[in-house]
Amino acid sequence: MIDAASNAPAALVLEDGTIFRGTAYGATGQALGEAVFATGMTGYQETLTDPSYAGQIVVQTSPHIGNTGVNDEDDESARMWPAGYVVRAASRITSNWRSREPLGAQLERDGVVGIAGVDTRAVTRRLRDAGAMRAGVFSGEALSSDEEMLAAVRQSPGMAGRSLAEVVSTREPYRLPAVGEAIGTLAVLDLGVKTSTLTYLREQGFDLVVLPQDATLEQVLSYEPVAAFYSNGPGDPAASDSQVELLQGLLRQELPFFGICFGNQLLGRALGFGTYKLPFGHRGINQPVLDVATGRVEITSQNHGFAVDATIGEELASPAGFGRVEVSHYSLNDRVVEGLRALDIPAFSVQYHPESAAGPNDARHLFEKFRQMVLAKKGAQA
Repeated sequence: MIDAASNAPAALVLEDGTIFRGTAYGATGQALGEAVFATGMTGYQETLTDPSYAGQIVVQTSPHIGNTGVNDEDDESARMWPAGYVVRAASRITSNWRSREPLGAQLERDGVVGIAGVDTRAVTRRLRDAGAMRAGVFSGEALSSDEEMLAAVRQSPGMAGRSLAEVVSTREPYRLPAVGEAIGTLAVLDLGVKTSTLTYLREQGFDLVVLPQDATLEQVLSYEPVAAFYSNGPGDPAASDSQVELLQGLLRQELPFFGICFGNQLLGRALGFGTYKLPFGHRGINQPVLDVATGRVEITSQNHGFAVDATIGEELASPAGFGRVEVSHYSLNDRVVEGLRALDIPAFSVQYHPESAAGPNDARHLFEKFRQMVLAKKGAQA
């Protein structure tokens, strides 16, 4: 199968004025967003269909992209979400027994403006040294003078202070049945949830009700859930006050709670801690995290540009009045908080993606941990 690679010129423009030239890949036009790099050597389809990448221009550090095409099994949502896509070498040949079409064809259909033929190692080094920054991919009629393209980039919104949950969340509630013996209804707040996450929650015996990001406490409780879950998602957690308020209401009900990625940041805020923007974030499937309780190192899949501001190695008092809290996990690369555990209420979260799509399955046991927390709570109430 031959990919629809293009020889038309394209440009990647960073807000510091750095410009990289290449050729159009996928859709043509103008894409504006925050440039970030993802270090995974595999799993480009899962990356592209992860709603957490909405509003971002993804730079793949792996030099060869598209060789296995795209298939019907690995999508994590109904479409590809990045604003733009940057690769070194776009494979002309698709060779995989599951492939249904070339990657370039789906990029074009989903409107992802891409560029190929770029030295992505040089782009990554620039972002690592200077930090994530606004950027633009330009091709076709949008390709103009350097000055005009740079002006468009510098006039675009940054990620700090930006709310994107309403862009990626479901518009209406929907239900998914448990797999096997059901243990109760789980209220899932969709902030950009991935298909694999829903699958693993169902396999733990939860009947899921997936709710829009603007759901109210009354709406959530009307489903009589046995627990609540906050998903991954894009945007600045500091711009998500309504979701924080909802979570505080759920915690006061002492509903067991599990959050991942964006859900970890919102649990941090609900407990009264702050959040901050990382210089260039953690994105990839090779991020080492230490589980403080066990001393075990887990290799994790991550995609986040913000983090919780909490002290590692101490028992903390929740500034919002939810009792004692501890940092349960932290990054071995830069000691960023990677997990929180409340000690006086049934709530925990992790910053990484235990559904491992794509990535290692070291952390998949957390879904079983959540199930046991819910069963313990139900047993105590019996």
